[in-house]
Amino acid sequence: MSLSSQNITLYVASDHAGFPLKKILVEYLEKTRSSETFKVEDLGTVSEDKKCDYPDNAAEVGQKVTEETTGSEVKAGLLICGTGIGMSIAANKVAGVRCALCHDHYTAELSRQHNDANILAIGSRTTEPDVAKEILDTYLDSSFLGEYHSIRVKKIHQLEH
Repeated sequence: MSLSSQNITLYVASDHAGFPLKKILVEYLEKTRSSETFKVEDLGTVSEDKKCDYPDNAAEVGQKVTEETTGSEVKAGLLICGTGIGMSIAANKVAGVRCALCHDHYTAELSRQHNDANILAIGSRTTEPDVAKEILDTYLDSSFLGEYHSIRVKKIHQLEH
């Protein structure tokens, strides 16, 4: 089942370098997807003028995404920094996070299908806004395939201990 077909909260954050693209993507999501079953929660930063530390933003999104849910609620994340590398590394330090840095629709699709990625990372300096929108749409509309991929995801989580 795709993320977009569920009752989902998408937690979004960026550092100062990712702020311009984050702003574009949040506005895009609010225009194209916002509904009672699809909510966007912007966790900051609020400007590109003040430098901030991306590990703090990545940790906050990671913690929100991995919190216990009630009912049919699903949580996912979107992280944006200059290249997406720092955010993805930091987010993957949070237990239960499977953050994928994606550069195109194909990597976004496979991040969901094979890895059940619960956070998407994008680089603002490496990804044009229209491509970022395509990546985000593909990520949200793709589904985890399960089957033998579930075994691999379980092995990833065993590495956390």
